[in-house]
Amino acid sequence: MAKAYWIAFYRSIKNPEAFAAYAKLAPAAIQAHGGKFLVRGSPAKVYEAGLEQRVVMIEFDSVAKAIAAHDSPGYQEALKALGKGSVEREIRIVEGLT
Repeated sequence: MAKAYWIAFYRSIKNPEAFAAYAKLAPAAIQAHGGKFLVRGSPAKVYEAGLEQRVVMIEFDSVAKAIAAHDSPGYQEALKALGKGSVEREIRIVEGLT
């Protein structure tokens, strides 16, 4: 079974306090579903149409586990702490090649 990757691109963080509250809750909720943080931070260098924005990449054993982590009560609680409009971001869950 192929691994899955949850990749988040943060265009902006408009409410740092709400983001900090989210950041206290989200990792435990994600790790409880087998998520392993591989990348968390700003790019060292960007090329072509790349943007200087925070990136988070988390590895899961499957797409189903990544989706379950996102939809879990623990992660939904983290999203409530984040609140609407606190960040502008995009989250993608993609299947790995092997």
